[in-house]
Amino acid sequence: MAQKKLSLNTLKPASARKSRKRVGRGLGSGKGRYSGRGIKGQKARSGSKKMRPGFEGGQTPIAMRLGKQRGQYSKDAMPVGPHRTSVSSVNVRDLERFDGDVTPDTLKEAGLIRNTRLDVKILGHGELTKKLTVSAHLFSAGAREKIEKAGGSITWLRGEPKPKRPKRRPDKAAPRPEAPEEQQAEEPTAEVEEPPTDEPPPEGEDET
Repeated sequence: MAQKKLSLNTLKPASARKSRKRVGRGLGSGKGRYSGRGIKGQKARSGSKKMRPGFEGGQTPIAMRLGKQRGQYSKDAMPVGPHRTSVSSVNVRDLERFDGDVTPDTLKEAGLIRNTRLDVKILGHGELTKKLTVSAHLFSAGAREKIEKAGGSITWLRGEPKPKRPKRRPDKAAPRPEAPEEQQAEEPTAEVEEPPTDEPPPEGEDET
């Protein structure tokens, strides 16, 4: 097929265009009278596209009908008070680009965290070969080990957290420790005397 010569009168888009829907232009437009919105109802009115997500026409939405785990520490509750779970995490492998001191301000300048309003936690992914002095709010056990192994040190910006108490209490009636075998062998064993009985002696034996 011979190609047509390109000129202004032969220009056309690569794919066919689809005419937009022109509503409210009379019955002859194909979308007249109700303009494709049906008869009455909330979605036939103006402003019906501005309903917030999850709105169900005034009835109790599904997010409120479903059961929830009560308490401020459940997964569907917001983090509260001193028990915030929102932190900015940085791995030790990202600290290789620094020299000397590492603080939240230097992490922000390097683009590793967005701002300094959130607590910074250092995680232990990766390897660290430089001697650094890292200041942060939280440290994982692996990150602390790797920083100190490389000759560096850490600084807790809010003090080192106290160790958590075990969830289960130890049993009160703990078994007593057994005595060593040598001590058990030295203890004399007391002879147990049989209680006297009033039964007569068997025949053929004289009573003494």
